[in-house]
Amino acid sequence: MLLINKKAFMFKKTAIVSLFTFIAASYMAQNHTQPVYLDESKPVEQRIQDALSRMTVEEKVSMLHAQSKFSSPGVPRLGIPEFWTTDGPHGVRPEVMWDEWDQAGWTNDSIIAYPALTALSATWNKKMSWNYGKALGEEARYRKKDILLGPGVNIYRTPLNGRNFEYMGEDPYLTSKMVVPYIKGVQSNGVATSVKHFALNNQEMFRHTSNVNIDDRTLYEIYLPPFKAAVTEGDSWTIMGAYDMYKNQYASQNQYLLNDILKKEWGYKGVVVSDWGAVNNTEQAIHNGLDLEFGSWTNGLSAGTKNAYDNYYLAKPYLDLIKAGKVGTQELDDKVTRLLRLAYKTTMNRNKPFGNIASEEHKAVAKEIGEEGIVLLKNQGDILPIDINKAKKIAVIGENAIKIMTVGGGSSSLKVKYETLPLDGIKTRFGKQADVQYARGYVGDIGGEYNGVKSGQNLKDDRSAAELLNEAVELAKKSDYVIFVGGLNKSDFQDSEGNDRKSYGLPYNQDNLISALAKANKNLAVVLVSGNAVAMPWIKEVPSVLQSWYLGSEAGNSIASVLAGDANPSGKLPFTFPVKLEDNSAHRLGEYPGQKDELAAGKGKDQKNPINITYNEGVFVGYRWHDTKKIKPLFSFGHGLSYTTFEFGKASADKTVMSQDDKITFTVTVKNTGKKAGAEVVQLYISDIKASVPRPSKELKGFEKVYLNPGEQTEVTFMIDKTALSYFDADKHEWTAEPGDFEALIGNSSDAIKTKVKFTLK
Repeated sequence: MLLINKKAFMFKKTAIVSLFTFIAASYMAQNHTQPVYLDESKPVEQRIQDALSRMTVEEKVSMLHAQSKFSSPGVPRLGIPEFWTTDGPHGVRPEVMWDEWDQAGWTNDSIIAYPALTALSATWNKKMSWNYGKALGEEARYRKKDILLGPGVNIYRTPLNGRNFEYMGEDPYLTSKMVVPYIKGVQSNGVATSVKHFALNNQEMFRHTSNVNIDDRTLYEIYLPPFKAAVTEGDSWTIMGAYDMYKNQYASQNQYLLNDILKKEWGYKGVVVSDWGAVNNTEQAIHNGLDLEFGSWTNGLSAGTKNAYDNYYLAKPYLDLIKAGKVGTQELDDKVTRLLRLAYKTTMNRNKPFGNIASEEHKAVAKEIGEEGIVLLKNQGDILPIDINKAKKIAVIGENAIKIMTVGGGSSSLKVKYETLPLDGIKTRFGKQADVQYARGYVGDIGGEYNGVKSGQNLKDDRSAAELLNEAVELAKKSDYVIFVGGLNKSDFQDSEGNDRKSYGLPYNQDNLISALAKANKNLAVVLVSGNAVAMPWIKEVPSVLQSWYLGSEAGNSIASVLAGDANPSGKLPFTFPVKLEDNSAHRLGEYPGQKDELAAGKGKDQKNPINITYNEGVFVGYRWHDTKKIKPLFSFGHGLSYTTFEFGKASADKTVMSQDDKITFTVTVKNTGKKAGAEVVQLYISDIKASVPRPSKELKGFEKVYLNPGEQTEVTFMIDKTALSYFDADKHEWTAEPGDFEALIGNSSDAIKTKVKFTLK
C-alpha cells in the first residue's frame, strides 16, 4: 500500500475527482441513467436540485467545513470536487502544510505581488481595478484555487487600524465603485472572490473580543454600501464574515447581518464563508446564515473524533443534532445548495480559462497601477520631477529604500518571483546619468519572515542613531537631490494584521532625520511607504512629498517612474490625513479602541468577556467630519497633485428642478493648462442645504478620471437620481430624499471645490 503523508505533501485531488466524474458519467450513460447534475444542457438550478437529492446527510454536512487549512471536501462519490481557497487580496499566498501554517516547501508557488488595495483605490480608476482583478484571478486560476479570500472593503475609521492597507479607504461610494470591477475581473477566470470582512471589522485591536454598537443609519450609510455593491452589482460568489460581535452575536453567525440584511434584504444567493476561527457556536452557525466554516480552533482528539475537522461546529456536532432530531435539514439543504451553485461556477465549470502566472502582462499591470496610485501630496518649487540635467549626484536615504515589503503584514504576506526595491528602481532609472549613493539614515525592522517565508535580507546595523543620522546628512550636503524613502513597514504594530499602530507618528526617529535632511539640502523629496496616514510635523520644512503605499513586485520601478516624470502622478487620497490623531472623529469622540471604563476593568481579553466599541461619530467619518466641522486636515480626501495643471469650467445642469422619479445631469469642462500630458480626477459631491437630520456638508456621489494632453479639454458628465440625495431613515428602514434645495459641488478634492450648481428636489 502506498502511504502519502499529507503533512509533508499538499496533494491536490482535483484530477482524481475529475476521474470520478468521468467514471460516474460513463457508467450512467451506458446504463441510460445520466444524472441531471452532470447534464450541461440542463439549467443549473435543476442540476443542483438533482445533485442535492442524491447526497446523504453525512455528505451534505461534510461539505460545510474545512478538511485542511485552506480546503473543504466535495463529494467524491458523485464526482463533486473539493474547494481550494487562498489568501489574499494582493497576490496568491504560498502553499502551506495540510494542517499547519508552516510552508509546504513548494518551489513553484512564487507569484507577482500587486499593489495593496489602498494603492488601487488611490488610482480612482475603475479600469485599473478590472485589470488588477483579471491579472490576480489568472494567477489564482493557474495555481488551481477556487476562492480568493479578498478583496477587503472595511471602512477606514481610524489611522491606527493595522489592516487599513488591505482596504479601500474611508468613503463608501469610492470603495463601492472600485470593488465591483475587481470582483468581475477575478471571477472572469472562474475563481470566486470572498469580499471581507462582513461587517464592522474596522480595527485589529480586540477584533476577536469586541461588540460594536452602531446605529442603523450609520451602518447603512457608511459601512454596508461596499458590501451591498459587491453582491448586488459585482455578484461576488462568496462573502467572508468578520470576527467582531454586532448586536451581541459574532458576525460570522449573525442573524441580522447574514440572514436579515445579506440574504433576505439583498437577495444574496452566494456562499457565506467564516473568517478563520470566527465560529464558536453550532446552533447559531446553523440558523444564522453561515454556509462554510474554516479555521475553527477545536480539538478533535479530546472529543474522540478522527481529526479536528470532524469536531468543527458545522461538522459532527451538527450531524449529531440532526440525528437526534433536535434540528431539521432545511438550513442544511440551503447551505449545500449555495455550495453547489458555487461549484458550477468554479470547480465544475469546464469553460474557465487556464490562467497564467508572473507573465510580462502581469508585471506591466502591477507597475501601471503603482504609478497611477502614487499620490503627489506636495511639490513646492517644482522639485519633482527630478531634472536629470541638474542631478549629477542623487542621495537615496532611508531603510524603506532597501527593505522588502511583500513579506509580512499578516495573511496578505506573499512569496514573490521578485520585488524591485526603491533603491534598485532609482539606480536603474537614474544610474546612467547620475551617481546614486545610499545611506541608511535609521534602523527600524531588521526582520523579514512570516509563516516561514523569508525575505533573505540581513538588515542588521549596529551603528548608533547619531552615526546613521550624521552619515545621511553629510551625504545629503554633497548631493544635488535627496530622496528620503521612509514611512511604516509590515511588522507588528504597524501596517499589519493582528494589532493596531501604537501611535500616529512615524517610528524610528524618522521625524528628526527628515528635518535634518531638509536643513542639509533644499532639493528634498520625501517618499512615504505606508498603508495609513501618518503625522508630518516637518511638512512646512519639506518641499516635496510622495505617498507611495505598498506597491508590490514593481514598487521600485513605479516610484522611480514618477520621480523621473516618466509617469505623471495622478493618484488621489482615498482617505483623509488629519494633522493630529485627535482631529479624527473616532478619536475626538473617545471611542477607540473601546469604552474606557471597560478597558480599565480589563475587559476584552477573551471571547467570553467582550469589550464594547461605540461609534459615537455616526456618519461623520473622514472628510464628512473634517469638512462639516471645519477641521483643516493635513491632506484632504481626494487630494493629489500633478506635474501639469488643470482648469475647471463652470458646471451646468440640464434642469434646476427634479422630481422624485427624475434624473439630473451635470456637465463640466476640464482643460489641461500645463505643458505635460496628465490625468485629473473630477469629483462630484452632493450637499443637502437644509435637512431635518444632521448630514455631512458634502458626500462623494460621482468621479471620473480623464487623461488630457497639453491644451486639450474634455466635457465630463455626471447623472444622478434621488439615491444620491438620500439618507437612511432608520425609523422607517428606508432611504429618504427630502424635498428641498441641494448643491452639486465639483472639484478635485473634498476641500478643493471648483464649481457649484444649485438645484431643487420636488
